[in-house]
Amino acid sequence: MSFLQRFSEKAGKAFEKGKPLHFLSSLYDAIDTFTLTPADTTRSGSHIRDAVDMKRIMITVMIALCPALFFGMWNVGHFHYIANGIDAGFWQSFGYGFLRWLPLVVVTYVSGLAVEVTFAQIRGEQVAEGFFVTGFIIPMIMPPDVPLWIVAVATVFSVLFAKEVFGGTGYNFLNPALVARAFVFFAYPSVISGDSVWISHAPDAVSGATPLAILVNGSAQQMPSAMDMFVGTIPGCIGETSKIAILIGAAILLLTQVADWRIMLTVMAGGYVTAALFHITGTCPVPGYEQLLMGGFLFGAVFMATDPVTAAHTSTGKYIYGALIGILSIVIRMLNKGYPEGMMLAILLMNIFAPLIDYCVVQRNIHKRQNRTKSIHNSR
Repeated sequence: MSFLQRFSEKAGKAFEKGKPLHFLSSLYDAIDTFTLTPADTTRSGSHIRDAVDMKRIMITVMIALCPALFFGMWNVGHFHYIANGIDAGFWQSFGYGFLRWLPLVVVTYVSGLAVEVTFAQIRGEQVAEGFFVTGFIIPMIMPPDVPLWIVAVATVFSVLFAKEVFGGTGYNFLNPALVARAFVFFAYPSVISGDSVWISHAPDAVSGATPLAILVNGSAQQMPSAMDMFVGTIPGCIGETSKIAILIGAAILLLTQVADWRIMLTVMAGGYVTAALFHITGTCPVPGYEQLLMGGFLFGAVFMATDPVTAAHTSTGKYIYGALIGILSIVIRMLNKGYPEGMMLAILLMNIFAPLIDYCVVQRNIHKRQNRTKSIHNSR
């Protein structure tokens, strides 16, 4: 590691101000910061010193995403070979899925970091680590056969209009990964309709019905079992199928205190209660808990709704924020037949209202304290 540190320090001189490669200094700084310990340290004043920084938080989230990603790679290959009538082994299926995922993640990082580095260079700032998670998630919420140029356009759009125009990481009020998916959904609806996904089938692709599509078409008898949906052996986007893998990721985030349990719990509670009410009234033929196993509901509850930048920040606000996401996602699923997967729109809508929720909670607390102070003075 000391060798890498010396090499980085020597190479970094070429990116200093006035040197030939200064126009790439932000890119060098991003790579250096991600691979090695940042050179910047505090010099004066009082500071709370902790081993946790932005890089470690981002790496923790990426580790938590890996179980769902690895299962998704195998699942893509698994359904590909089923569609072709081939009995493939585990590693053959996994290898095929990996080769489908790799171009997606490369295109996402190249296109997204190009925008990030450009803005950082113009502003004379460092590249924030936030996009490393965003670029990791975007391929996981896309169909495996989505055209790469569409992924590039969607990524550039999300980074540009959901982050940079508001000041970059920490200032965005919408989740950039969900904005990328929403862009593809509204601009290219034939590519990602929300009710079906592409099962990779080179050189073309065949459409595989997801449980949500089956439910919308009224064919509840053809629904996969709850166990299949829980394990993840169903068609779906790369990261959303295996609920076991997602729960492993949730445990990692909760144990490391990177994500807030209040949001996860209330999203699932709100979704379950709403789905159960639809089932009781006869509107939905499946039990409420099965709605939580369909589509990207659980993935959104664990990895998207808990985004610390775009979620509510007050404790009470997190309960309200999470519950409304769960309620809205099921309502959209059941009432909007044109878009069975409601999690994306529910989270984006509540991203917009999160500041208002926090404002109302803070104002309510202020008024309660003022009234308490008045009552104490009056009692005297």
